[in-house]
Amino acid sequence: MAYPRQPTRGRGMHPRLVLVASVTIGLAVALIGALWSLADGSAQNGPRGAGVKDPDPAAAARIEMPAAATSLPAVRLRAVTAADPCALPAVQQALASGGDDAVIGAFGGGAAFRAAVATGNAPCIDLADPNRDWVVVNKIRPLNPITFAPSSFGDPALSVDGAGSVRSDVAQALDRLSAGADAAGVGSIALASGYRSYDTQVQTYSGQIAQYGQAQGDALSARPGHSEHQTGLAADVVSCAGGCGSIDSFGGTDAGAWVAQNGWQYGFIVRYVAGQTPITGYDAEPWHLRYVGVPLATAYHDGGYATLEQFFGLPAAPAYAG
Repeated sequence: MAYPRQPTRGRGMHPRLVLVASVTIGLAVALIGALWSLADGSAQNGPRGAGVKDPDPAAAARIEMPAAATSLPAVRLRAVTAADPCALPAVQQALASGGDDAVIGAFGGGAAFRAAVATGNAPCIDLADPNRDWVVVNKIRPLNPITFAPSSFGDPALSVDGAGSVRSDVAQALDRLSAGADAAGVGSIALASGYRSYDTQVQTYSGQIAQYGQAQGDALSARPGHSEHQTGLAADVVSCAGGCGSIDSFGGTDAGAWVAQNGWQYGFIVRYVAGQTPITGYDAEPWHLRYVGVPLATAYHDGGYATLEQFFGLPAAPAYAG
């Protein structure tokens, strides 16, 4: 059966095509509008779950968005002054009594004492006082007075001829050190050179300069008034395992190795160790022990320090000031 032909309406698009095109374009516009509305709503109002109605347009218009911050509030800093341990009654009492270990204990121990001194927070502690265990003597820190001598002397139980004496408490500490070394099986330790007066150091220093020249002599011996030996706190020692050796051989002995590892337990440090000449100004001397007392020697060991200058935060002293 043939259907009658519909009359054409000029040269335009077929009605069905027009309808399909209109529907397609309308759906696309509607979809774009919906997506745009969702994006705009998410940016302004945040995500909304299913079933949540849009807010009242009038209420939304009344919401004021916060203005962007243009500056931050000023930060107010307040300096806090660290407490002065020298003001503590216990410290003042210990200083008055003259006991060095008591003073260090009043500070809270060797580590606390070191920290207070190194940071300049211990004005009552004078590192130039030659009567104290903590005195520091080097090429830029001469003794004061220059001819200082200790008030007490003692002789350790074991010493070689001509060794001299040391401060009395140092002599007792040397006896304990020697007994400890002997008990450890490395042999006894003897004093080879102890206290040297200012006049004695004049002779010692002059002899080194005459033999080795000025530069090498200064690396081997201290000028008068700059020697730790003058304080009575320094001891050059030798090993006496099967007979006493020389100071030059001490570093290569079992006793020398034992002292380097354990001397701190008896209040001693090896004052001049290898690699520290740019700080101390002296060649390595494994035989040169310096008594600082057990509390400070413990802090020195535990902190891994190699020189008293580093320990107390002092400048290096590789050469004399003049």
